[in-house]
Amino acid sequence: MRKQFFASGILLLAISLFFNYYLKTAYLFSGIIVVLFIVGFYNSIQRKHAILRNFPVLGYFRYALETISPEIQQYFIERTTDGKPFSRNQRSLAYQRSKNIDATTPFGTQLDLYSSDYEGIKHSMFPAKVNEELPRILVGGASCKQPYSASLLNISAMSFGALSENAVRSLNNGAKKGNFYHNTGEGGLTDYHLQGGDVTWQIGTGYFGCRNEDGTFNPEKFAEKANLPAVKMIEIKLSQGAKPGHGGVLPASKNTEIIAQIRGVKPFTTILSPPSHTAFHDAKGLVEFIAQLRELSNGKPVGFKLCIGETLEFEKVCQEMIFLDCYPDFITVDGAEGGTGAAPLEFADGVGMPFEPALIFVNKTLKNYKIRDKIRVICSGKIISGYSILRAVAMGADICNSARGFMFSLGCIQALRCNNNECPTGVATQNKMLMKGLVVSDKSERVFNFHKNTLHAANELLAASGKKSFDEVDIHIFMRGDEFINLSNLYFTDNLTNVNTD
Repeated sequence: MRKQFFASGILLLAISLFFNYYLKTAYLFSGIIVVLFIVGFYNSIQRKHAILRNFPVLGYFRYALETISPEIQQYFIERTTDGKPFSRNQRSLAYQRSKNIDATTPFGTQLDLYSSDYEGIKHSMFPAKVNEELPRILVGGASCKQPYSASLLNISAMSFGALSENAVRSLNNGAKKGNFYHNTGEGGLTDYHLQGGDVTWQIGTGYFGCRNEDGTFNPEKFAEKANLPAVKMIEIKLSQGAKPGHGGVLPASKNTEIIAQIRGVKPFTTILSPPSHTAFHDAKGLVEFIAQLRELSNGKPVGFKLCIGETLEFEKVCQEMIFLDCYPDFITVDGAEGGTGAAPLEFADGVGMPFEPALIFVNKTLKNYKIRDKIRVICSGKIISGYSILRAVAMGADICNSARGFMFSLGCIQALRCNNNECPTGVATQNKMLMKGLVVSDKSERVFNFHKNTLHAANELLAASGKKSFDEVDIHIFMRGDEFINLSNLYFTDNLTNVNTD
């Protein structure tokens, strides 16, 4: 592909020079003809690309157009309400709030309010007073010695490697200023995460930062980092929404020598984390591993993250919690529509339960087993606005994490280049030339603004619904569809397996 772009660049340069001087020099004209002849002759005999073999020069226009097709789609074709995974309106909202500028919209809604997919909040005739204090939630059960007061909105798991060092530093500095936590992702705890902000250290199947040479878990290395003051919580990653059951993927082009050293792997090789953990193999082992990490971290909150698949397996985990009388301090529920990095298309499109039914299932299951009051539920799934926060809380979440929302605050333009090291804004790349465009001092301020303004919007919606606290929010404040029936009629059906907690 590089050869194609190189030849295409020569062709375009030759054509521009040709028209710039209007054929004033015979030498220039002759040079262009020679270049075109060489390119055409080479392509006519090469065997890798059928299009270039059949159309030795014109074929490059096909590759050029294919390269910029996402930009053509985004800037010239898609409407403001139908872009995927986030619409132009959603992206603009994140940009405006991160820049601390007016985030209003003119001339009424662009949504079809009579569509069966429409949802809205049933506002109160007597709105409550808007609370200017941003909400916080205490995380830590009976066995936790160091409970943590978390913000309602935090930075979801994104590894250094998937993101650039400038992006990670900006996120952590923003978290420091806004007093919310920054999840490291499974790539390990690095110096870039230790800029003063609170950290949730995620432990994935690769055990990066706390692994032996053979890739197994190392308790001593874990304890050393887990007891750093910046580390407030520990999260065991079972699976993630983008590729549940697959394990993390870091392309070779993004696996620099620094990243390889941090993770304990060979540089410039594709890193495929194992699909499952080696420290445990079943529900009982998971619960025992939670207890082990809590002890090694001297009582810090420990939980696990998963994308729901086979529901009976989650119920088995609940049964083991009760049998062993050991509970995680939190459970993070990820939706199958999530993902900020590299994932096989089959996994991204066809594996895992979507965010809404997964969150509702976990919440209802914990209630059925009568252990909901012991565990905080954290959600991660396209959280980008105050409305999406209120909606997640209504479906059972205590805390919300956002990945792509904070990426937008860093300047992400949804270029869909996260997996090939060519992110044009320097967010999801290890290319130094692209990374330099992301200025930490500026972007960390935008991270702070996005967090503050999004939570303020959630407070405003809460007040509009007549509620004074997020504890009062439930699914009944929402309406949906052209008949405006309660979301509870659509979602809350007791179809879980009968359980016995004795």
